[in-house]
Amino acid sequence: MPAQRTVLVDTLNLLLKPEPFKDYAPNGLQVEGRAEVRRLVSGVTASRALIEAAIAERADAILVHHGLFWRGQDGRVIGWMKQRLSLLLAHDVSLLAYHLPLDAHPELGNNAQLARHLGVVVYPDARGRFGEQALGFMGERRSDSAAALADHVAERLGRAVTLVAEPDRPVRQVALCTGGAQGYFEAAIAAGADVFITGEISEPQAHYARECGVAYIACGHHASERYGAQAVGAHVAAQLGLEHVFIDVPNPA
Repeated sequence: MPAQRTVLVDTLNLLLKPEPFKDYAPNGLQVEGRAEVRRLVSGVTASRALIEAAIAERADAILVHHGLFWRGQDGRVIGWMKQRLSLLLAHDVSLLAYHLPLDAHPELGNNAQLARHLGVVVYPDARGRFGEQALGFMGERRSDSAAALADHVAERLGRAVTLVAEPDRPVRQVALCTGGAQGYFEAAIAAGADVFITGEISEPQAHYARECGVAYIACGHHASERYGAQAVGAHVAAQLGLEHVFIDVPNPA
């Protein structure tokens, strides 16, 4: 049986609780499609490739982490924006996007799912969160060396990673924050991390890692965020009796 689009939106909002977050984008329904939803597609980013693949899968709604609208962007509907919106509107497909709320969910979010995928056991108490808006996650995964952990991350994610560290130094306390969270590195250091795992690295973080003795692993923005939308989509689809398909559009970044 189909679910009403409004019920899908309400269910996602109840699960992810976007209201408290200070975010860079509108969370929730970004493009309104047909009133009934039978098939939900999830993915990382609302790219044209994902939208086209979702249409081919007969999607009624698409759930993503990176939506179409961001604070400070050009507000004109031209070029790539026109192409993406035209596809959604022509096929009456809804687009739902959750940014920071999808990072932060304690079980289904990007950070929690990446931790599970890498075998990091997140602390269940206050030690398990750090940084602005408590978006960073902290837990344990013992490794003989930072280099061995980096190899494990690369194997699990299926891509090369960047490691800045004393390669032979053992690590235990693992801080992670998916995507472009290099700005959380100093908070991870202050929280007592032995190693910080995120998607990207900028020039200053290499110096912090060397000077503070805390390892830094950059594993790719997209690669670190493949799991949250997939987990949330599957959870909500099971709850509402919808069909669900996760589509991964490869991205080297």
